[in-house]
Amino acid sequence: MSALPVAVVAIPIPAEVAARLDAVCSAHYVTPGEVAHHLAKAEGLLCPAPFPVTNQLLDAAPHLRVVSNFGVGFNNVDLAEMERRNIAVCNTPGVLTGAVADLTIGMLLMASRQLVRSAAYVSGGAWSSGQPAPPLGFDLAGKLLGLVGFGRIGRAVAERARAFGLRIAYHDTFESAGPGFEDCTWLPLGGLLQAADFVSLHTNLTPETHHLIGNDELALMRPGAWLLNTSRGPVIDQAALVEALKNGQIAGAVLDVLETEPPPPGDPILSLPNAILLPHIGSATVETRAAMLDLAVRNLAAVLSGQPPPECVNPGVLSHALQRR
Repeated sequence: MSALPVAVVAIPIPAEVAARLDAVCSAHYVTPGEVAHHLAKAEGLLCPAPFPVTNQLLDAAPHLRVVSNFGVGFNNVDLAEMERRNIAVCNTPGVLTGAVADLTIGMLLMASRQLVRSAAYVSGGAWSSGQPAPPLGFDLAGKLLGLVGFGRIGRAVAERARAFGLRIAYHDTFESAGPGFEDCTWLPLGGLLQAADFVSLHTNLTPETHHLIGNDELALMRPGAWLLNTSRGPVIDQAALVEALKNGQIAGAVLDVLETEPPPPGDPILSLPNAILLPHIGSATVETRAAMLDLAVRNLAAVLSGQPPPECVNPGVLSHALQRR
């Protein structure tokens, strides 16, 4: 075993950040497709949150002590398997809260004010040629925003939504929102879906939330309602959503995440006029991505140095993960 622990880094790293890593580990900078070939001696892995950490990959990494995700999600790992192997899983929550909440408000405006269609109306020459304008939008004030998931991001969305005069309801495993959110009403999921003008998803992807929104849930929503998703694509049964959008069961959807990313050519959701699709840009600001990288690197460096990381999804394994193997 070398003097410094070996780490595999599968995201682009600026030189000044690489210098920080090189001070605490022997880092191999690779593409995601090259990860499996560099794991034999690796004690740490820094990877994009969507990168699948499979059992086959773990079998090739007998010394692995930490997987540091560049992202808030951790559904790319099997937590039970990671705990069995005493591998710490780290992520980057908190630092992207504001960026995702800001995007959610932008998505509300896309839905309510015909922004995408109006921009295309101008850039495509329809305005200049005198063609009919897109339909009128509608005000946000007085509408009910239903937040499914009321953690950091859901609360940040609620704070911003107040400025637009939106009423706010939420669904989560707890019914008391706590100080500062007395104006937010807890509803059971079915009641929220029935009442909301906008349903915005802010939940982790777990076995319990996989396809949380499917045929039955979409059938509860109002015909004029919009569905927004900045969480994870598989929280929605996308095939069911496509049918609901085709049939006018709901007014539309604004999605920053999809079940398959990127969507394959010919995916039916790509051709729906009432589906506004974004390329998973919830955290895509210069400031947020820099903060995410900083936290992901600090998580990796801490565990490799035998110290508790700032963020750990499965802290119960740390007593083992902090020791070299």
